[in-house]
Amino acid sequence: MRAGTIVIVVGVVVVLIGVAMRFGLLSWFGNLPGDLRWETENTTAFVPITSMLVVSVGGSLVLNLVLRLFRD
Repeated sequence: MRAGTIVIVVGVVVVLIGVAMRFGLLSWFGNLPGDLRWETENTTAFVPITSMLVVSVGGSLVLNLVLRLFRD
């Protein structure tokens, strides 16, 4: 696969994620059980442990699927 094709595919994926965020399809992201949030009157700390696990597993599945499709 050429570098130009990869850049186009990545761009399309980023646009699709942006559209999903704009229309609220990803409103669950960051609000899963296991996402830690500490708030005081001066400070807020957010640690999205569960959300990042979901992203990691999803990314691994997609990457493995793509690599299997383009394997020689």
